[in-house]
Amino acid sequence: MTANRMARRGLLGLVASLLLLMGAVQPSPSHAATLRQEPLEVTTSKATTKFMVEIADTEETRNRGLMFRKSLAPDKGMLFDFKTPREAAFWMRNTLIPLDIIFITQDGRILTIARNAVPHSEVPIPSGGVIRGVLELAGGRAAQLGIYPGDRVKHRIFKRD
Repeated sequence: MTANRMARRGLLGLVASLLLLMGAVQPSPSHAATLRQEPLEVTTSKATTKFMVEIADTEETRNRGLMFRKSLAPDKGMLFDFKTPREAAFWMRNTLIPLDIIFITQDGRILTIARNAVPHSEVPIPSGGVIRGVLELAGGRAAQLGIYPGDRVKHRIFKRD
C-alpha cells in the first residue's frame, strides 16, 4: 500500500471518528450486546421492583451510556458504577429517549431523581451530592413505580451498614 493511500485511509478513519463523536453518525447497535447485565432491585415503601441492568463501569461505557438507543424496556436499565463516591452530572447528548436518572449513594439510598430528562439536552443534570452510582430507567418509570429519594437500591456495588 502506498504512503498516499495509507494517509487517506487514516484521514477517513479520523473523519469517521469525529462524526461519531459529534453524533452525526450512529454507531452499530452491538454496543448493548457487549455490556454485562446484572439483576438490581428498587425497594419503595409499597413494593420491590426487579430490573435487569447493563453495567457501565468503565470510562468508555459510562461516557456512552444509553446514547443512540431508540427504546428501553420497562424492566431494563443501565447502572453507572463510579467505583468511588463522588459528585457527578449527566447530560442527554445523543440520547434519543427520555430517561429517569436516579442518583444513588454508597449505601444504596436514592439521593435525587431527574425525571424525564429531555433527549439531546446538553444541560448538566447534577447529582446533588456524593454518589456511588446512577441508575437510568425509561422516562416516567420512576413515577409509575412510586420511586422517590430515600428509597433503596439493592445491587452488589452498594454497601449497606
